[in-house]
Amino acid sequence: MTTGMQTIIFPVTDLDRAKAVFGALLGVPPSVDAPYYVQYDAGGLQIGLDPNGHKQGLTGPIPFWSVDDIEKALQALTDAGARPLQPVRDVGGGMLVASVTDADGNPVGLKQQP
Repeated sequence: MTTGMQTIIFPVTDLDRAKAVFGALLGVPPSVDAPYYVQYDAGGLQIGLDPNGHKQGLTGPIPFWSVDDIEKALQALTDAGARPLQPVRDVGGGMLVASVTDADGNPVGLKQQP
């Protein structure tokens, strides 16, 4: 069902301040630097900063698991008792993302490469 967890998204309220902190922490420049999303590639992990995350219901960092079929994975998770948090949506270039919460309210993200 999954090919691994490769991305963690942090909802941020001040993108410039968050970039300064994560730039200092990771010691690398962003690989994506846009007003709507900033991404760092460090140690085989993608660290994303989302200035719209709070508006989309994110309350903290969310790990995103890569899947081959996001609709199938989302259905399997909801059938198992997960609750939908964010529906499947294209975030650009055909990249699909969605998220749910587990039985304890912890967020779990899914992403499907184009």
